[in-house]
Amino acid sequence: MERSSSAPSELRRTLGLGDAVVIGLGSMVGAGIFAALGPAARAAGSGLLVGLAVAAVVAYCNATSSARLAALYPASGGTYVYGRERLGEFWGYLAGWSFVVGKTASCAAMALTVGAYVWPGQAHAVAVAAVVALTAVNYGGVQKSAWLTRAIVAVVLAVLACVVVVCLGSGQSDSERLDVGVSGGVDGVLQAAGLLFFAFAGYARIATLGEEVRDPARTIPRAIPLALGIALAVYVCVAVAVLSVLGSEELGNAAAPLADAVRAAGLPGLAPVVRVGAALAALGSLLALILGVSRTTLAMARDRHLPGVLAAVNPRFQVPHRAELAVGVAVAVLAATVDLRGAIGFSSFGVLVYYAVANASAWTLDPAATRRFVPAVGLLGCVVLAFSLPGISVVVGAGVLAVGVIAYGVRRWVAGRGAVG
Repeated sequence: MERSSSAPSELRRTLGLGDAVVIGLGSMVGAGIFAALGPAARAAGSGLLVGLAVAAVVAYCNATSSARLAALYPASGGTYVYGRERLGEFWGYLAGWSFVVGKTASCAAMALTVGAYVWPGQAHAVAVAAVVALTAVNYGGVQKSAWLTRAIVAVVLAVLACVVVVCLGSGQSDSERLDVGVSGGVDGVLQAAGLLFFAFAGYARIATLGEEVRDPARTIPRAIPLALGIALAVYVCVAVAVLSVLGSEELGNAAAPLADAVRAAGLPGLAPVVRVGAALAALGSLLALILGVSRTTLAMARDRHLPGVLAAVNPRFQVPHRAELAVGVAVAVLAATVDLRGAIGFSSFGVLVYYAVANASAWTLDPAATRRFVPAVGLLGCVVLAFSLPGISVVVGAGVLAVGVIAYGVRRWVAGRGAVG
């Protein structure tokens, strides 16, 4: 039975196409491009651009599958809903669990990135303060979050444009440094693709906000490829510009790749501006991530996979306020205690599992082989990239997913015993 539009558990549809694209960009054009290029270059060597291309292909497949599914199921929860409707309750639960735990770790990573750029000596304290502030913004309504994200995206794109212009316009730029090879081997290229995928994964936020988008069947399938296309164009320009100045070896050893690139290009005065841009980018990603995780938490709470108290919607602001507060508290605790690199690796594993379920769900939409090609490539790509990540990320990620599966089994067993009794 459908919920009445006036029901207190219903979210308000206030986001248009532009808002949805901006929220997706706020998640993608974030700290990933400032931080992921170095580790990816270290893994792939001269194959960095190949790794970027592989990540882009997998992201495109995931985005296409997500857009098709979102048009059919325009509700909060994203792949949690798609997996449940197309594959069964367990697969929807697995996708939702993967997203919530993976993206909660990603929220912590973005918060720690803010701290590292704003005040390195007190990174954890700054990270917690950022989480508290952005949770308060989200509590005030999704439209306010969209306005703030729009401003952050504009600033970050301006900073990245400056980096590209300075690097490519300097006398230090050398096209020979762009020679494509695979000095890091196939394994290195795949690991680089897995790391770079972290920077592409933000378009999921558009799908998880399906219940707050106007005309979702039309808006979401348009917004996802638009946001992905813009992000890919930005990433290619930045990667080429930075590689042309630093080369893959120096880039792989850079602690702050974009700041180091503008210094090497002969404009060290721009480095502080890049640092500010990186902090704002991480704030934009954190804002959109908290939005997405809280909406998936809302959907899972509605189905009693998480405590039902988290399904409440604030009657004034029309937001899942308890889910947002719970996510904010969890992220703040992680931001105060975890390691940045470990959080990113674990997050990537969880998100790739999430998209594997999305592609498997899209596979069921149409029996035509031509329509199944994209989700098949996306599913294979997600599995390969997930297990190409550093071993510790795979082990920890698989362990946390196993905990979720056990919890699901125990809940079903208890429910079954109750029904028998």
